Amino acid sequence: MSINVRFFASLKERIGSAALEIDAQGITTARDVWTSASGQEADEEMLVAINKEYAALDRAVADGDEVAFFPPVTGG
Repeated sequence: MSINVRFFASLKERIGSAALEIDAQGITTARDVWTSASGQEADEEMLVAINKEYAALDRAVADGDEVAFFPPVTGG
């Protein structure tokens, strides 16, 4: 049982990896995935995609899902 986790842009630099595989045991939401993979609390502004569809941090995840994290979009 595992979840594939991907990090993009500054989050990839912050975590030190572009991708990880984590044990799905006890993981129920995208927020749980972030906490397990990073050891940090989730930034509410962070963007999340589950199986290539944008989702909320509190959306449920399942064994075999791909969860991707993106930094907040900024611009000027």
